[in-house]
This record gives sequence, structure tokens and C-alpha cells, in this order.
Amino acid sequence: MNKNQIIQTTIEGMKEITQYDFAVMDREGSVLAQTFRDANKLSVQSHQFAETSSECISEDGHLFLRVLEKGETEFVVVVMGRGDHAEEIGRILVFHMKELMEANNERFDRDNFIKNLLLDNLLLVDIYNRAKKLHIESEAKRVVIVVENPKERKGDELEKVKTVLSANTKDFVTAVDESNIIVVKDLTEPGAEESIQKTAEEILNALDNKTRVAYGTTVNELKDVSKSYKEATMALDVGKIFFKEKNIIAYSVLGIGRLIYQLPIPLCKMFIQEIFDKKSPEDFDEETLTTINKFFENSLNVSETSRQLYIHRNTLVYRLDKIQKMTGLDLRIFDDAITFKIALMVVEYMDYMESQDNTF
Repeated sequence: MNKNQIIQTTIEGMKEITQYDFAVMDREGSVLAQTFRDANKLSVQSHQFAETSSECISEDGHLFLRVLEKGETEFVVVVMGRGDHAEEIGRILVFHMKELMEANNERFDRDNFIKNLLLDNLLLVDIYNRAKKLHIESEAKRVVIVVENPKERKGDELEKVKTVLSANTKDFVTAVDESNIIVVKDLTEPGAEESIQKTAEEILNALDNKTRVAYGTTVNELKDVSKSYKEATMALDVGKIFFKEKNIIAYSVLGIGRLIYQLPIPLCKMFIQEIFDKKSPEDFDEETLTTINKFFENSLNVSETSRQLYIHRNTLVYRLDKIQKMTGLDLRIFDDAITFKIALMVVEYMDYMESQDNTF
């Protein structure tokens, strides 16, 4: 719910209790919320009143009251009516508006703090001092979940994710850019650490399974939240390269893909040239690539691979011999198979990085 919706709900509740009509305007006289028609006709009067030092004035059957923040007018409350009772009700609404502002400011301060925490923009002493002021526990189990937010999506994905996490007031949902939504998930409740995958699934379902979700490792202190965030963002990227079939990926299962992702591209090119000389796995025909992938899937088992490919064992052996002649690597030998598998992953990584460069 945004600020205007909260104000609208508040004054509607006040009307139901008091039977008075209200409007709330900003200092420029723009109507933010109202319970009666044509409140905009009072815009000029509201703006003029906001520039004065008066706490309350009555004009044309309407009562105007200022809501102050740091001595400056933030809102103008309009009560349709006059007299002591109307003023008393108006002051109650002004008080309530101040409470809403303070709560909103605290939420903003918390959000700003979490963003800077994620981006590693805070000194250690600042983390603990600000956390104390914002009533955020410094020592608690947490994990960072990153939700990809593609630009083509038009809905309010952030609010949908907040809805999923609404049961735990210690969770934080924010965004440091337009690409991703970030969840700092509290894990202090019993069994919460085991339910990270379930939480990721619930977020994915809320977004119609049309995105990717990744999460880092659990940390025990607030200062380490940025570490979990970096792990989650890496998991999201590595997942796109090596785990295309998965919508949810954990940093802990990235395996060798995590190492390859951190290699510089020049080193990758040098490695591929050494392994394949002037050839590349991309030059292999579809039949050869299918054979290679199926052979790896079956842990280099010739009999099982030939069975799943519906070919004779000798045909598979012929294909493997052909690959050996092309690359100098015999996939039936463990060391050669490992080298070939890593090379395939390196090529996937290089292709992905090239596609990213072309995007910008």
C-alpha cells in the first residue's frame, strides 16, 4: 500500500467513527486523499494556509490544520465543519498523521540501511550503531534471496514478494536496481533455515513461475549479509549459464560452475585453444553433441548410453573414436572426460558473457 492509499484508508476510518468529512493535501495544495467531492476547490486556500505560521484556521465552513515535520508544513488536514468539536477531531487526525509519518520515515531509514548494508557501503561501527537505532538485531541467522525482475514485466513484483514475506516482520524486501528484488530473510524461527527452498518456491509461484530465484549461504551476523547477497547474485548469473533448466538455484550447489564464472575471458580463450586447437565444441554437429552429453549424463557408461540413444554399442564406440580423432581426447578415460566437460562449460560461460556484452 503506498502513502496516499494509507492516508485514504485513515481518513475513511476517521469519517466512519466521527461522521465528519476530511481531505489531506500536500503543501502545494494537491489533494492526496479525500472523503468528499470537490476537495480540489480548496487547493488555493490550503496552499496559502501552508505558507502561514498558524496551526489552525477556519474558512467557509472548513477547518485547516497543518501537519509539521521538522518545523515545516508537510500536509494540510481539512475538516468539513467548524467549532470546538471539529477542531478536536482535526487535531486527533493531525496527531495520527504525524505517527504515520514517523512510521514511514522509520521504514524508509530501514530500507536505506539495508540497501547500504547489501552494497557494503557501511563501516563496521556504523552497521552496529544504526542497527541499534533502527531496532534491528545484529546477531541473527539470515539469508539473502535474489529475485530476477525482467524489464519486460509490468506488474508490481516488489509488492507481490512483500506479500509472500508478510508473515515475518523481521524480513526485509528491497531493490538496489531495476533488475533484481532482494529479500533479506530472517531465519531465527525454528525450522526456518530448512524452509529457504520453500520460501523461494512461494516467491516463484507468486510471480507466476516466470522468473529466476537464487539464494546465498546462511550468515549469523548482520555485517555478513552483504556476503550472502554477493553469493546470491553470483548464483543467479551462474544458474543462467549452467543450470538453465532450474528456476531456483542455491549458491551451495554451483560446483565447478562457480570457479569457471570467476575466470577472466582471455584465460578461457587460451584454455579452449589449447584443448581444441582451431576447433570448438560449437563446430560439432548435433548428433555428436547429443552423444557427448548423454555419455556424461550416464557417468561414461557405454552400455547405458547406447541403450538410451537407441544405437548399437559399436556405433557409440565409433562416435567416441571420431571425437578422439577430432580433439585428441578419449571420453572413455576419466581425465580426458573431465577436461572435455570443463571445456564445454568454459565455452558456455564465454558465450554467455559475449551475449551480455552485446546487450549493452
